[in-house]
Amino acid sequence: LPNCLSAPRNRLEGKVLETVGVFEAPKQHGKYETGQLFLHSVFGYRGIVLFPWQARLYDRDVASPVPEKSENAAGHGSKEVKGKTHTYYQVLIDARDCPHISQRSQTEAVTFLANHDDSRALYAIPGLDYVSHEDILPYSSTDQVPIQHELFERFLMYDQTKVPPFVARDTLCAWQEKNHPWLELSDVHRETTENIRVTVIPFYMGMREAQNSHVYWWRYCIRLENLDSEVVQLRERHWRIFSLSGTLETVRGRGVVGREPVLSKEQPAFQYSSHVSLQASSGHMWGTFRFERPDGSHFDVRIPPFSLESNKDEKTPPSGLHW
Repeated sequence: LPNCLSAPRNRLEGKVLETVGVFEAPKQHGKYETGQLFLHSVFGYRGIVLFPWQARLYDRDVASPVPEKSENAAGHGSKEVKGKTHTYYQVLIDARDCPHISQRSQTEAVTFLANHDDSRALYAIPGLDYVSHEDILPYSSTDQVPIQHELFERFLMYDQTKVPPFVARDTLCAWQEKNHPWLELSDVHRETTENIRVTVIPFYMGMREAQNSHVYWWRYCIRLENLDSEVVQLRERHWRIFSLSGTLETVRGRGVVGREPVLSKEQPAFQYSSHVSLQASSGHMWGTFRFERPDGSHFDVRIPPFSLESNKDEKTPPSGLHW
């Protein structure tokens, strides 16, 4: 990698490259600080770190010392996998880069339920993402406003005496404290089948009362990565959704979120988010994605089983963008 990070800038006479920062050595140990500028190693966008989350990573590609088989309530056989602590970051995405992130179904947004009893609205804050520690390529910049995002100057301020020179405002700390129930990333599930790695991150969004019953909502973010050089295309999804109330639902369909993404050496990853609701406070999901090879043959890729848990300790509903 060159030590200068460049980005295109539109001019009347065409596009030119301008220097936006200088690459730094990625951290092998420890965490990145609030205010760290970075380039996403997979999706290529510029971003800035707001704060870290400690997640439990359940990696089914790492063999347990004593392999065990277990049958869950839905009769789905699976390996026992122990969670390992892993650092993820809440980040802001530079709005200038959003139109160019082709391998995302949409610009990543954090969605949450309104906290008004008379409202069923679903709100979203665009340009918020969760990034794994190894996906961060850190860089530095002399620009006092290096990231364009509507929350940048609300959350961060420039302080040339600090490294990195962007520090959290009180509003960022208050926002994190007040809204952690729907921001919090706690579990990450990962499994690889035939060189296609599936990563799932579920988020609890809250509960709604409907017709004298409770409906619990979750958002889940899925990343598909092709670790091989062969081009493959996602064709179908097959979900199994088990609820603690005893119901088992099967969902089949073409592609995901209306797309059938191609995973190639040039664009090896695709990411999207979706939502699911249960009439119980917990449950779990698993399934398969069907991929097609260039010769027309198909193969199924496992979606690692993941639990849907409501936040038992949530005392107040999400408060959204209140400062």
